[in-house]
Amino acid sequence: MSSAEDDLYQQVVLEHKRAPRNFGHLAHPTHQARGTNPSCGDRIAVELELQGEQVRDVAFSGQGCAICMASTSMMTEAIKGRDVAHAQALQQHFRAVLTGEEDPDEAPLGKLVALAGVNRYPNRIKCALLGWHALMHAIAGQDGAATTETPGTGE
Repeated sequence: MSSAEDDLYQQVVLEHKRAPRNFGHLAHPTHQARGTNPSCGDRIAVELELQGEQVRDVAFSGQGCAICMASTSMMTEAIKGRDVAHAQALQQHFRAVLTGEEDPDEAPLGKLVALAGVNRYPNRIKCALLGWHALMHAIAGQDGAATTETPGTGE
C-alpha cells in the first residue's frame, strides 16, 4: 500500500468514526440483528427497513473501535436504497478483499475499497466485518446475536 493509500485509509476511518453515517435507530425496522466481537468488546446493532427485496432504510447503533464503526458506517451508505442481493454480494467481496482472497483493485467495492488496508492487520479483520455479520443475520431474519467467533465460519 502506498503512502497516499495509507493516508486515505486513515482519513476514511477517522472521518467515519467521528461522524458515523446512519447512526441511530429506525422508527419501524422490519429486520434487525446484533453483533458482538468477544475478542475486543465491539457491539453493533443493525436495523433494516426492507420493502420486498430492497433496503429502503438502514441504521446502526453500538460501540466499537474506529475500524468497526467506520466499516459499519460505510456499509450502511453502500446498501441504503439498494437490493438485498447487492448487499449480500458486496459483503462477500468485502470479506474476500480483507482476507486476501480477492484483489482490492478488481473487487466492485466502491468507496469501501478505502478499507482494504485492514488486511494488513489480521487481528482487526473481525472488527471490520462485525457490522456485516449483523447485516447478514438481519437480512436472514435470524434471532440472536451474530458473533465474529461463530464456529465453522473460518473467521
